Parts: sequence; C-alpha cells; structure tokens
Amino acid sequence: MKALLFLLPLLVFSSGYFINESFAEISENQAFLLEGSGFAVTEESIRTSEIDLGLSSQKQSGSTINFIIEDGFVTLDNEEFTISKLNGKFLREGQYVRINGNIESSNGFDTSISFFGRLVEESKDASVYGFTGRITTTDDSYKILYTTKLSKLSKISPVSTETKQSENLTIHILKGSSALKTADDITPGVNSAINLRFFSNDRISVAPGATITIVNDDVASHSILSGKENYGDRHNPFESDGRISTGIIAPGESINITFENAGFYRLYDPDYTWMKIVAYVFPTSDSLVLGKGQNLGN
Repeated sequence: MKALLFLLPLLVFSSGYFINESFAEISENQAFLLEGSGFAVTEESIRTSEIDLGLSSQKQSGSTINFIIEDGFVTLDNEEFTISKLNGKFLREGQYVRINGNIESSNGFDTSISFFGRLVEESKDASVYGFTGRITTTDDSYKILYTTKLSKLSKISPVSTETKQSENLTIHILKGSSALKTADDITPGVNSAINLRFFSNDRISVAPGATITIVNDDVASHSILSGKENYGDRHNPFESDGRISTGIIAPGESINITFENAGFYRLYDPDYTWMKIVAYVFPTSDSLVLGKGQNLGN
C-alpha cells in the first residue's frame, strides 16, 4: 500500500508531463503530410492499403485542432480512392488523430472511412502514429491497421525586406528529369529512385501572395501548369485549372511563380507529366517547406 501511495503521485506527475509536452509543434495554420501503409482485413481476405493525405490545421479550441484534408488518396491493393469529403481533428494536442468522411473510387462510388490514430513516437521533424478503423465500400467493410508518419514542416529562414528577392523559395528542375520516354516508365505509387529526381523540393507550404522561383537545370525546356490530376487516366493525366502557367523555361533559365490565392495547388509539366509539385497555400506567419525530392506518390 505504501508503495502504491508513493507511485500514484509520480504517475500523475508523469502523465501530466506527457500531456503538456507531447507534440507541442502542432498549431493553427500549418500544413502536414500523413503518409503510411498497412492492411485492410475482412474475414475473407487481407489487402494491402496505403494512405497519403495533405492536411492543413485550422482554429484551435481547447486541446483540439480541426484540420482540412486538402488532397490525397487511399488505396486497397491496386485500387485507388481519391478524397471526396473528409474531416479531421487533432485531439489532446496531437496525441490522437480522428479522420471521418468519404473517399471516391475510380468508378465514382463513395466509400466511407473512419480512422483513429494514436501517437506512438516523435522526433523533431515528424511523428509516428498507429491507426485503426474501417473502410466501408459498396461491397465490403474492411478493418484497417496502419503505421503512418505525420511530417512536420521546417521553416525557411526569414530575411530583411531590403532583400525581398532572396526570400523566394528556389526550386530546381534537376538534370535528367526529362530523360524518361513515357509516363509508363514510372510505376504509380512506387517511390523508386527514378521517381525522386525531378525537383529539388516537390512538396511546399507557403502563404498566399508568396513567390517561388523555378530554375531549369535540365538539358530540355520545361513549362509548369497548375491543375487537377485525373487519377488512372494515362492519356490525359492532368486537366489545367488556369491558375498557374509559366510558359517555356529554357535550360539554364528561371521563372517566378506567385500564389495569389489560398488553396491547394498541384503543379505539373504538361510534356513530362511525371514531374509534379504539390503546394499548400494558406495564411501563416512563416513560409514553410517539406520534403526534398519526394513525390506524394500519386
């Protein structure tokens, strides 16, 4: 009994410490990527499943922060579901994550998901969550088990307004990016080495009105458009939305892109459609950048 009385305040103190200190980096108006894989299980089968979502955090209420799922996908084996209507919350300052809503199959049918994640471990740059929950299709209901990484954003060092040009985030088109003969040379959803050699950074987060600079270090000319990705359509993989259009960027030249409005942007090269940049644009006190040379995988 004496040992129990001794351990009880120690346990209370330790619990309070972890609750207060855990995941202090999550705050309002930030962008995150939730990436992971696992299994979707029924009584009849076990299917491999991947999750890849872009999140932007919203207003905080107590220890809860709502977030918007801007874009992404969930897979069941080779079947890909795109984001339809998903809502999410960081609970208890990020110790837990809840995601609910609908995703859409390639044939247009809605599929519901309900995921609950628990913080397993964290570093300065990212955190690991274990997720359980369900994917309910028109044909079946799957219990899911995921191990995921929630990537935090690293800040770009601010500079004085007198040197505003140096504030721009510079992204390089890497030499050899145009070397693939067709998009069929890339296996969708596979982060092979060749999938990682197109841009110096291909996932970014900036505030509305921010400008980035694209430098063409390749031997071929490139151009950058913004638009919607048509998943599974190899003949017409993108559809331009008219927001961003750079024109031709010759080898050795550069061009600036300004994100006038908040929102989610998918940038791509219409001639080399495996070359993509994902940009999350929403108000924040700092411009941020995530990931060097890694695609979303979609």
